[in-house]
Amino acid sequence: MKRFIFFLTALFAFVLVAGCEVRVNEPTPTAPAAMSILQTTPTTVREQVLRIGLVNEPPDLFPYHSTPTDERITGALTELLFPAPLLPVDFTLQTTGVLTRVPDFANGDVVTATVTVFRDALGQISETPTETTDEVTQVSVTFHWNPALRWSDGTPVTAADSVFAYELAQQIDLGQAANTRLAMIERYEQIDEHTTRVVLRPDVTDPSYLTSFWTPLPRHVLAEMDSQQVMQSEFIRKPVSYGPYMVSAFDGGSLELVRNPHYAGPAAPFERIIVAFRKDPQQLVELVRGGGIDLAFIEQPVPELLLQLVQSAARGEIQLSTSPNTIWEHLDFNLDVPLLQDIRVRRAIAYAINRPQLVEQLLGNKSTVLESWVLPGQLGYPPLDQITRYPYNPDEARRLFDEANLIDTDGDGWREYDGLPILLSLVTSANSPLREAVAQRIAADLEQVGVQVEVAQLSSSELYSTDGPLYQRTFQLALFGWIAGPHPRGWELWSCAGVPSEANNWTGNNFAGWCFFEANEAINMATTSLDPEEQKSAYLRQQQLFTQELPVLPLFQRVDALVARQGLAGWRLNPTAPFTWNISEWREGE
Repeated sequence: MKRFIFFLTALFAFVLVAGCEVRVNEPTPTAPAAMSILQTTPTTVREQVLRIGLVNEPPDLFPYHSTPTDERITGALTELLFPAPLLPVDFTLQTTGVLTRVPDFANGDVVTATVTVFRDALGQISETPTETTDEVTQVSVTFHWNPALRWSDGTPVTAADSVFAYELAQQIDLGQAANTRLAMIERYEQIDEHTTRVVLRPDVTDPSYLTSFWTPLPRHVLAEMDSQQVMQSEFIRKPVSYGPYMVSAFDGGSLELVRNPHYAGPAAPFERIIVAFRKDPQQLVELVRGGGIDLAFIEQPVPELLLQLVQSAARGEIQLSTSPNTIWEHLDFNLDVPLLQDIRVRRAIAYAINRPQLVEQLLGNKSTVLESWVLPGQLGYPPLDQITRYPYNPDEARRLFDEANLIDTDGDGWREYDGLPILLSLVTSANSPLREAVAQRIAADLEQVGVQVEVAQLSSSELYSTDGPLYQRTFQLALFGWIAGPHPRGWELWSCAGVPSEANNWTGNNFAGWCFFEANEAINMATTSLDPEEQKSAYLRQQQLFTQELPVLPLFQRVDALVARQGLAGWRLNPTAPFTWNISEWREGE
């Protein structure tokens, strides 16, 4: 079976979600204003200063991020310095002007070829010649870099700067995403001064092929530096950049950005941006309310703060934009537990949990109940009338428990299994107010239908360790979150090969242990086909089986909030892009 496995990516994404505490659909956003393909004449803009508040101060402003958590902390700032060549907006990749166009098959930038490979005794592709050969697909992607790009010191940005980043990643660790990209690539090369091409390894048809570019790094600044010293150099906190802004000062507690005079795109709307870092999100809200700062980003506000923000916005004290983010919470069933192997029991638990109330009371109705694991807006999001759904219905839960012969025989209020009251253990992460509240409500809902739940909160290091209950699959119920990407992927989560075991060195992420042949075939097709229509069809079939079998109950997406003073206009949150994604549209209200 054709497959290129990226368990490391999913592992890190999962671990880093778990430790965080808390993006609602806005009107369809417009694309960020792209840089002109030709050099533009700078436009004179009235000097304005924008003051932003953030909770977390990033350790650096490097455009390559060590982990998803690092990217969430730093992304909104690095987008101002190093705009993403392709930016996911509403789960769709679009150019920011750094590339002149989005590569695709129609414009000839994405091509495939059939190549001959050797396979070893296990069927894996081998670089050493063997007696077994095979014909497989090889993908290459061409990236056209905007010739108008300039570094903030005036030096032109060229394809060589992108290749330099690739070469640097081969020498030092540029983070999880870079390492995953390296594993996909056979070679990355310069075609001409403003064109690069990536050739993926044979048989790699991973859906992330469009993001196999390398964000440029200034070769003229870094090439003479010892590669091992780059990440300890001044550059990572005060880099030479090619975006609308450049770093003026980065001291403890504050950051100052000023316009990049050589930026090729639309003139930045603010002469300076001052970023203040305050660990208390409540303090940031008060600073916005009092006029001390113009705008604050609150990632995943706790339920009490989110309610307060909604009320303050209703009173006209602040402006508020909320959006579900890409972190989605779910309840996993361990299918090795005999009681949970009965599909009636899993369905009964799903019907018993009041998910609409979770969204209403803990997220202020700023998110929605998830009916499947592919998120709204992602490729493959299913028509809801074509999948199995589990609306809150405690009477149906009771009926299914009765049908499974889980009856309260002694009248003490608790259903029994093998002669003993049912007591299910639910493991989740500690130090997460939202997750703690969700776990308590799940326990209370199941109590109403005669099932006891004992909540065990574990530290992130314990819960997500390869020796912990998830990877070792010693849990019964587990509450945690995943980070969704622009493409649903999912092979690591739902394939039979993804079930962690000693055989795969505990690298799988299918913690429920769900191995269903037809669903396995569907997820394999969805994540290896290069045809979007084939992908959609396969995702639909997989989700039909997933929601019927219910190895995991999706709950909701977490919520982010952007708070602004009255008078600032044009800003808005997006589920997948950093909050500064459309800063060229920000302005003072009329």
